[in-house]
Amino acid sequence: MMRPIFSALALMCLSLPVQAETFEKVKVDAGAALFETACKRCHSVDADKASYGPLLNGVVGRKAGTKEGYPYSEALENAGFVWTPGALRAWMEDNDEFVPGTKMRHVGIEDPTVQDFIVSYLSTLH
Repeated sequence: MMRPIFSALALMCLSLPVQAETFEKVKVDAGAALFETACKRCHSVDADKASYGPLLNGVVGRKAGTKEGYPYSEALENAGFVWTPGALRAWMEDNDEFVPGTKMRHVGIEDPTVQDFIVSYLSTLH
């Protein structure tokens, strides 16, 4: 009687990596779609396309205010932090409070799931 339960559990455990990969792909795809609607009007992820804000390729792990060729505000140039997933979430939620004095208008993406999806997408851009 224990053997069928064990077999079912073993199959579930073996499928976890596939499920995790699928879930991550769904998050990245959703993040790309959300980026298109909430971020793309000012930010590009294509170096060949001009944008008002800085290019966001490689933003995760980059020191704030350092993307070469972009004229950052003094506040962001002197912020002294690295764009971690947590910092990006805080920025999306209330950039005016996170780094007062920046040029970026307030975005106000308060939904943590939306933030997570966008960060998942940005994490894939190198």
